[in-house]
Amino acid sequence: MMHKGLKGVVATETRISHIDGEKGQLIYRGYDAKVLAGKCTFEEVAYLLWYGHLPDKDELLWLNEELRKNRFLSEEMKTIITLLPRSMDVMSVLRTAISAESGYGEYHFPPTISQAIKLTAIIPTIIAFRKRALEGVEDVSPRSDLAHVENYLYMLTGEVPQYAHAKALESYMILTLEHGMNASTFSARVTASTESDIVSAVTSAIGTMKGPLHGGAPSGVIELLDDISSAKNAEKVIREKLTRGEKLMGFGHRVYKTHDPRAVALKTKIKELGGQDDWLDLAMEVENIAITLLEKFKPGRALYTNVEFYAAAIMKAIDLEPELFTPTFTASRVVGWTAHILEQAEDNTIYRPESRYVGEIF
Repeated sequence: MMHKGLKGVVATETRISHIDGEKGQLIYRGYDAKVLAGKCTFEEVAYLLWYGHLPDKDELLWLNEELRKNRFLSEEMKTIITLLPRSMDVMSVLRTAISAESGYGEYHFPPTISQAIKLTAIIPTIIAFRKRALEGVEDVSPRSDLAHVENYLYMLTGEVPQYAHAKALESYMILTLEHGMNASTFSARVTASTESDIVSAVTSAIGTMKGPLHGGAPSGVIELLDDISSAKNAEKVIREKLTRGEKLMGFGHRVYKTHDPRAVALKTKIKELGGQDDWLDLAMEVENIAITLLEKFKPGRALYTNVEFYAAAIMKAIDLEPELFTPTFTASRVVGWTAHILEQAEDNTIYRPESRYVGEIF
C-alpha cells in the first residue's frame, strides 16, 4: 500500500518528543512542554533535548557560557552576509550563511552537541546582522550578560527588551523547539542518515522550513488582530467574517483535535504578564469571543486557538517584522533539528524509501 507523502508511516523510533493530538499533549523527553514553558528557560529546555535530562546548576552555567561565547560572527561571515543580494529573503540568507559555516570549523560526521550549540548560538546573530545591514544601521554585537532570547531581541533593536516581551518570546521559542517528525526534521534526519555533517543537515532543514506549507508566518492572524484593533470591535468583525464563510486564522490545527497545548501554555504566560502589553491583552479577549462564535457557526468542530494565534500576538507586541517570523521560528527549531541529527547518528540507517513507477514502458 502506498502512503502518499509517507503520512502515517513510522520511519524511526525517538526519545526526543511525543505528540498526542487527541489529548492535546506535547512531550519533550518525558516532560509536558506546557510545564517546561512555564518554569524553565530556553537554555534549560535546549539542554534537555540535547542531553536527555534537565541540567543541574553547573551544567546550566556551562551551557549558558557555551552559547554566549559562540554568538559572535567572524568577519568573513559578516562579509558573506553583506554581499548577498538585498532582494534575498532572510530564510535564504540564513540557509546560505549556515552552509558557509562549514568552512569555519570541524563539522565531520558524527555530529556533536558542541556543534549543535554553535549553530544554535549563531542563528539569532545572523538574523539580526542581516536585518540591521538592510536597514543601513550599525550591527549590534551580542552581549554576554543577556540570556539567549533576551540577547536576540537586543541585537535586533539595540535596546534591552521589556521583561514581558522577552519572557513571552522565550515561551514561544521553548514551545517551538521541537514537534516530532515534521517535514524539516525529517529532512535533517535524511541528510544525517547519509553520514553527511551537521551543517549540511541543518541547511537541508532550513530549506524545508522556508516552504510556506511548513514554516509559513502567522500573517493571517496579524491581519485579523489589525482588523479588530480593539476589543470592542471583536464580536462585530469576527461575526462578519464567519457569516461570509471566511476561515478564522489562528483557530484549529491539523494534528491537535482539542486545545493546542502550545497555545494554552502561551496564554498562561501572557496571563502572568497581564496588563504589560495591549496587544497581548487584546489577543486573550479576541480568543474568548472567537471561540464562542465558532461554536455557534461551526457546532461540534471544537475549533480552538493554535500556536500561531498567540505567536502572532507576541510578534505584534514586540514589533517584529513579518519577514522575521519564520527565521525566528528557525532560531528555536534548530535545537530540535540538532537533537534529531544526534539521535540519527547514534543508530544510523540511511533512509531509502521506494517509489512506484506509473509512467509508460516502450
